[in-house]
Amino acid sequence: MIFSTLEHILTHISFSIVSIVITIHLITLLGNEIINPYDSSEKGMIATFLCLTGLLITRWIYSGHFPLSDLYESLIFLSWSFSLIHIVPYLKIRKNYLTTITASSTIFTQGFATSGLLTEIHKPTILVPALQSEWLIMHVSMMILSYAALLCGSLLSVALLVITFRNIFYSYKSNNLLQLNHSFSFGEIQYKNERNKIFKKTCFFSAKNYYKAQLIQQLDYWSYRVISLGFIFLTVGILSGAVWANEAWGSYWSWDPKETWAFITWIVFAIYLHTRTNKNLQGANSAIVATLGFLIIWICYFGVNLLGIGLHSYGSFTLTSS
Repeated sequence: MIFSTLEHILTHISFSIVSIVITIHLITLLGNEIINPYDSSEKGMIATFLCLTGLLITRWIYSGHFPLSDLYESLIFLSWSFSLIHIVPYLKIRKNYLTTITASSTIFTQGFATSGLLTEIHKPTILVPALQSEWLIMHVSMMILSYAALLCGSLLSVALLVITFRNIFYSYKSNNLLQLNHSFSFGEIQYKNERNKIFKKTCFFSAKNYYKAQLIQQLDYWSYRVISLGFIFLTVGILSGAVWANEAWGSYWSWDPKETWAFITWIVFAIYLHTRTNKNLQGANSAIVATLGFLIIWICYFGVNLLGIGLHSYGSFTLTSS
């Protein structure tokens, strides 16, 4: 009873803190100045990480096994992974470009985990025989960490694409405006006034585009590194899962729906890393592949669980004993 109450308290505290962090970012984006918004959000994410860590430890002690046996526990661990990915670069360089993405991802996953949809599996249950193995921690934790890293990296690529296409749109609009001024016959004074306005706008957009170019460069930099880390975790997770499958079911690979989509995910991000070796394909081209990978990850992690079939049906909405 004590552990259940403590878990409930930690869940709501962490959710409240990360909600405040999101609010701070929204206020900052709207242009209102508050005292040290960056430091406040960073401290909030650290507090969220500590709360989620305490929640997982409490769940571990309460249930008697590592909390990765069902969808609810994996979502909490995914939230913890997002906060961990946020903290690591912050502790290293004291500057973090991932705050908005990691905070949003944390509140989304934790919000869904604590929603009414998963109330049936909030309470810890005894592990089914297939999950009673030391490989549970190794395999599932690596897979969830890889999902978190790949999702963050993919979202950075999505942001890169949005900014890039917006620049293309405004550049196209500006060129059309210049052509329009030359097409119509203005009086000399009127023409000069219009031309000066356009030149001022062009100078403004040039300065603005410089900062956008710097932002795109940073997004590309962090996207590549976070996805590379996630790809390593995914590879280790798939290999450890194959060894565990051989021990449990007598076969390294069974083309189970979960295994198949994990392999597809691995292929997509292998293609992404391959495109990074070609300078002509870096930037927007590789970001398109990462964006596709973002959709594939959700199918692999969540979409397959909706079906509740196959050898990996333990993580479906209704936890079965088969």
